[in-house]
Amino acid sequence: MAIEAVKDYFAQQGRANDVMEFEVSSATVELAAQALQVIAARIAKTLSFKNENGCILVVTAGDAKVDNRKFKDQFGIKAKMLTPDEVLEFTGHAVGGVCPFAIKTSKVKTYVDVSIKRFDTVFPACGSSNSAIELTSDELYQYAQGLMWVDVCKDWVAS
Repeated sequence: MAIEAVKDYFAQQGRANDVMEFEVSSATVELAAQALQVIAARIAKTLSFKNENGCILVVTAGDAKVDNRKFKDQFGIKAKMLTPDEVLEFTGHAVGGVCPFAIKTSKVKTYVDVSIKRFDTVFPACGSSNSAIELTSDELYQYAQGLMWVDVCKDWVAS
C-alpha cells in the first residue's frame, strides 16, 4: 500500500508518528480540511502533469489553481493533467492520496508552488485517501525533494 511506503519514508526521517490517518475521507481539499478542522487553503494538494520523460508534480495550496500561462512559461509545455491510471503508474499513489513522498521513479520531478509559503504549516496527503501530515513549507519542500520553488498558480490570496 502507498501509505505504508510513505510511513516508511517518514520513519527514515524520524517522523513516523506524525503521519495521521482518519476515519473519514480526506480525498479532496474540502474533505481533508474538514477532517483536519483547518481552512481548505492549508491543504497541500499535489497535482500531476505530463512531460516528455514522465511527469511533473506541483504541490500547491488548497485554494490555488494552476495558471496555464505561468505553467508554460516555467516548464515550456502545456499543463496537461495525468489520467488516474498514469498518476498511479508514475507516483505509486492513487488519486485522492497523491503526495510527493516515497516516489520510486526518477521520471517524476517535484516542484513546490509559492502559494504554500504563506502558512506556518500545511497538510499534504500521505499516500491514501484518509491521511495527512503537518509540515512547515520548508519541511514540505525538503521531504518532497523539491527541485525548486515555482510560481505557477493563481486565485490564491497572500496573507
